[in-house]
Amino acid sequence: MKKGILFIIIAGLGIFAFLNFSREGKVVKGAVTAYVAPTSLVNKEGMTIKTRVKIPEGYTRVIPEEGTFSNYIQNYQLKEVDAEVINYDGNPYIFQHGHVGVLEVPVPSNGLQQCADALIRLRSEYLWETNRQNEIGFKFTSGHYCSWTKYAEGYRPKINGNKVTFSKTATANHSKENFYKYLNLIYTYAGTYSLSQELKKVSSLSKVMIGDLLIYPGFPGHVMMVGDIAENNQGERRYVFFQGNTPAQSVHIIKNVSETSMNPWYDLKGKTSLETPIYTFSSFEMVRFK
Repeated sequence: MKKGILFIIIAGLGIFAFLNFSREGKVVKGAVTAYVAPTSLVNKEGMTIKTRVKIPEGYTRVIPEEGTFSNYIQNYQLKEVDAEVINYDGNPYIFQHGHVGVLEVPVPSNGLQQCADALIRLRSEYLWETNRQNEIGFKFTSGHYCSWTKYAEGYRPKINGNKVTFSKTATANHSKENFYKYLNLIYTYAGTYSLSQELKKVSSLSKVMIGDLLIYPGFPGHVMMVGDIAENNQGERRYVFFQGNTPAQSVHIIKNVSETSMNPWYDLKGKTSLETPIYTFSSFEMVRFK
């Protein structure tokens, strides 16, 4: 009996610790709230970001131009509403109450596709699918630019500390399979810090677009993408976010655990920090893919 009670106490303390502390030891009080956050603004039948999340009363959804990255993201396909967030090893993530949708983005078993990487993949696949492959390229954390075009031609990096040189050491290969090998290379040497340094800063919230990134650069840092935007007659805006994570896992639309009445929408006006179900951004900036 005593062993059983001790086990329950230890398990309870473990759950409490998980629900109240995120990476880097930051307190995340909202993880508990995520269990009971109302979902009246969630359409369980919706199978895209735009159709899964309902508009708050008094607001109108921003509709991007056809063919744009914003339009591509807003209409991105989702799994069924009860889909779990799955880790790269095939096991369900330990916390399944912080999301309202899972995007149809495969999670490689190699574990490389973490938070920044998942969003890099979405941008790269958009460029691929719109025949803009020559625009695919990202900087390593060292600052060196690595393009898909040169990789496809057979150029590979030689990395020695912060020194990177490229030379042609492979046969040219422009296939989709080789494209994902290129992305694995980017996942290895790029991240939140390099994105923060490379991408264009968004000067004000009024200029934020669907597909922009809310980012805290660091080692580790974290990043989310704007999945939808709604605006009222006073110009006030609300945002929906989705994210990958570390360890690599399903890309998912997050709940709002600090202002549950608007869940899953977020109000960023006047905010210099942001609490999400499993991570607190102590600060953040908005950036945009080029």
